[in-house]
Amino acid sequence: MSLSTLRRIVAGAFVALIVLGLAWELWLAPLRPGGSALSLKVLPLAAALPWLQRGRVRTYQWWSMLVLGYFAEGLVRATSERGPAVLLASVETALAVLAFTAILLYVRAARRPMHAVPAAPDRAYAAPRSPAAPDR
Repeated sequence: MSLSTLRRIVAGAFVALIVLGLAWELWLAPLRPGGSALSLKVLPLAAALPWLQRGRVRTYQWWSMLVLGYFAEGLVRATSERGPAVLLASVETALAVLAFTAILLYVRAARRPMHAVPAAPDRAYAAPRSPAAPDR
């Protein structure tokens, strides 16, 4: 898969997590009637989008760890809540797994050297042997 495709997948998963987080905490199944401050959990995702679009590997490396927080929240809330929140938490978990997988594939592809084929060792640069050293 190309880097631009992986970048689009990550950005799409982040946008979906933002939309899901806002809809979940403000309208669909908020912890408190009228919405909750837990909707602020989407701010780091929104702040990361411009950096992810630039394609910096370091940003992807950081988010490979940070997206696991959304995965953990989805797992906890899927097993501890009832009603529509269980489905929403399951969707959050799936989106976090998608983002995590695409991030890892992106970092792996971006860090791979252009010529990943291992070269044969060059014998011309081997350490010269002294003529007195016996062959073993």
